[in-house]
Amino acid sequence: MSGSVRRAVRLALIGVLALGATLLGPAHVPTATAAGAGVAPPPPAKSVVTWAASADRMGEAGADRSYRLIVRTSVGGTGLRVRLSNAFGDRPLVIGRAYAGIGDGGARLRPGSNKRLSFGGVASVTLAPGEIRYSDPLPGRVAAMSELGVSLYVRDAGGPATGHGMALRTSYATSGDHAAEEHGGAYTERLGSWFYLDAVTVEADRGTGAVVTLGDSITDGWQSSTDKDLRWPDFLARRLRASPDSTVKGVANAGISGNQVLADGAAQSALKRLDRDVLSLPGVRTVVLFEGVNDIKSHTGVTAAALTAGYREIIDRSHAAGLCVVGATVLPFKGWSEWNPEEEAVRAEVNEWIRTSGEVDAVADFDRVLRSPYDARRLLPTFDGGDHLHPNDKGMQAMADSVALTSLECDRGGAPGR
Repeated sequence: MSGSVRRAVRLALIGVLALGATLLGPAHVPTATAAGAGVAPPPPAKSVVTWAASADRMGEAGADRSYRLIVRTSVGGTGLRVRLSNAFGDRPLVIGRAYAGIGDGGARLRPGSNKRLSFGGVASVTLAPGEIRYSDPLPGRVAAMSELGVSLYVRDAGGPATGHGMALRTSYATSGDHAAEEHGGAYTERLGSWFYLDAVTVEADRGTGAVVTLGDSITDGWQSSTDKDLRWPDFLARRLRASPDSTVKGVANAGISGNQVLADGAAQSALKRLDRDVLSLPGVRTVVLFEGVNDIKSHTGVTAAALTAGYREIIDRSHAAGLCVVGATVLPFKGWSEWNPEEEAVRAEVNEWIRTSGEVDAVADFDRVLRSPYDARRLLPTFDGGDHLHPNDKGMQAMADSVALTSLECDRGGAPGR
């Protein structure tokens, strides 16, 4: 992919709300359903991703349904936009109406905060199979760490839905069009997944950047507490917000449970989804690359050489896009049913490569932080979520606390125009 094409891909996201401030929506937004009717203009140079969840193929899509998707921002700003995805659909997806408001507990939204989103000036949008579309910006400001409720009325859909399976966040659904309602009483169906929404962006203060955490179920948050935002990228976002020295404030979680670097299976491989889930997000300076355990324990005979070649491709493509790469070492997993000494030898060789090859711009040594001092092949029990592979809430925080915030300040010319 050429530099000009990559910059065009990256230019795409934003919009807003303020924690305690009322957003001003358009007095009237006409509707249109033509496939080409909703193209949003490219965002300004200050656009930064504030939330993301990597898209995957879900079950059968349903028509005439409303979704209220609950997400939390990392960086604050103005001009909020949402990114909608039909990446895995095989037929058009028609969003009849879309709204964004401030969460007020459960499916409720703060009175007066729920504002209609538009797409190229119209209220409805049709996404062709494989298409990703961005909304126009909302006026107003959204605070960092705000809970947002993004409401989508899916007028027509069929075939495979696009979404993120393991949200570890309760969202809501119902039949019919209830996107504009703030009380939330109609949303009686509780969901553990997000549908069709894969990113939210804002226009942040000039000089503000973001980091993307590219990973598997550990980054996705498995074994962390549901509805408490205790994944390790969430802890990292809180550290970045509190740091007076860091200019990186946005955090996008690109973890998918079961994901591998080299092979498709649980979602597309990291190599295949890199452009969509990482390089297309605006304002990104740094990628934390934390994948590999699923490749190692897959019993396919993956070698350290093959896995590090995959890492090298991700690093090279990220560098070509102007991003820095922090390489995270693979955690120990002795006690997990698939562990064996041969795979442990591959893990040790891969971690040595991450630490010493010089291919990455910095290292986050999660293995060293979470392993047991009595058996380096195991997680320390106080950090073990119970299955000997996934850290618990304490382990998630220890990982985030070990990341050197200075390593996220990229100097490769990332985040064009910033």
